[in-house]
Amino acid sequence: MVALSILDIVPVPEGYTPGEALRRSLCLARKAEEWGYRRYWIAEHHNMIGAAGAATGTVVGYIAGGTQTIRVGAGGIMLPNHAPLVVAEQFGTLESLYPGRIDLGLGRAPGTDAITAQALRRDPARAGAFADEVLELQGFLAPSRVGQVVEAVPGAGLSLPLWILGSSDSGARTAATLGLPFAFASHFAPSGLLKALQVYRDEFQPSQQCREPYTLLGVNVVIADTNEEAEWQFTSIQQRFLNIVRGQPKRLPAPADMSSRWSKEEQLRVSEMLKYSFVGTLETVREKLAEFIDHTQPDELIVSATLFDADARLRSYEHLAQI
Repeated sequence: MVALSILDIVPVPEGYTPGEALRRSLCLARKAEEWGYRRYWIAEHHNMIGAAGAATGTVVGYIAGGTQTIRVGAGGIMLPNHAPLVVAEQFGTLESLYPGRIDLGLGRAPGTDAITAQALRRDPARAGAFADEVLELQGFLAPSRVGQVVEAVPGAGLSLPLWILGSSDSGARTAATLGLPFAFASHFAPSGLLKALQVYRDEFQPSQQCREPYTLLGVNVVIADTNEEAEWQFTSIQQRFLNIVRGQPKRLPAPADMSSRWSKEEQLRVSEMLKYSFVGTLETVREKLAEFIDHTQPDELIVSATLFDADARLRSYEHLAQI
C-alpha cells in the first residue's frame, strides 16, 4: 500500500487575501486528517503573490495547532536561506509543542528569483555546501555533548525526522549519502525522476534514521465527477505554470479556456513540467496512478491540487482518499 500525503503551497486565488488562503489550508488539513492522509507539508516560496507559505515554520505551527494527529511539516525549508541553528530552534520548538507529528524537509534551491534571494541575504556559495549544512543541522538536533558551546534550545536531543528534497540526481545523491528519506519534486520537474530514483536506491547508505531507502514522489492530482470537470479545474494549475514560464507570477487564476491563452511552445513547456499530473474521474485517476506507481515504485505519494475553487479542491482530495 502506497501512503498518500498532501503538499500545499497555500495558494492565494484571485480575489482572495493571504489570510483567507491560510484559513482555507487549515480547513483542508483538518479534512485530510479525517480522510486518512499521512502528512501535510507546506512549501517555502518567497515573493510569490500566489503563495502564502513564505513563513513556512509559522504556517506549520498554525496547521499543527489546528489538527490532532496528522503529521505536519515543511516540504521544505530551503536551508541555504537560513542558519541551521535557527532552523533547529524553530522546528525544535514545533516538535516540543506537537511531539511526534513534525517533519522537516530540506532543499537547496532559493524558492524564489535571484533578486529576492539577495533580499533574503542568501549566499549563492551555500548551495554548494548543502550536505555540510544538513550535517550541521543534525548536530544541533542530536543530544547535547559534553563541552558543547552552542545548543539548540529547544531542539537538542529531539527525534525530529529530516528529509532531503530534490529535483535532480544531485539531491538524490545527498539523501543517499546521508541515509535520509528522499522526496522528489516530480510534480513540476519530472525529467530527472527516473535517474534520481536509481541513484538514490543504488547509493543509499543506512543511517540511524533510515535503514532502507524511502521515496516520496510529488504528483498533481485533480479528481471530479466527470473527466471534463476535472480538466476544467486543472486549467488553474496550467495557468499558474504558464505564468511561471513567462516570469509573470500572479495569484491563482480561475479556470478558463486555454485554447487562446498560450502559444504552442508555451503549451509544450507547461505540459512537460506537468507530465506527472493525473486528471479525471476517480476511476480514470486510479488507473493512471497505478501505472505510475508500478513504474516508479514509491513508498509514498505527496499530492498537490492547487485549485482555485475551495470546494473542488476538497472534493478532489476526498475522492483521492478513496484510492
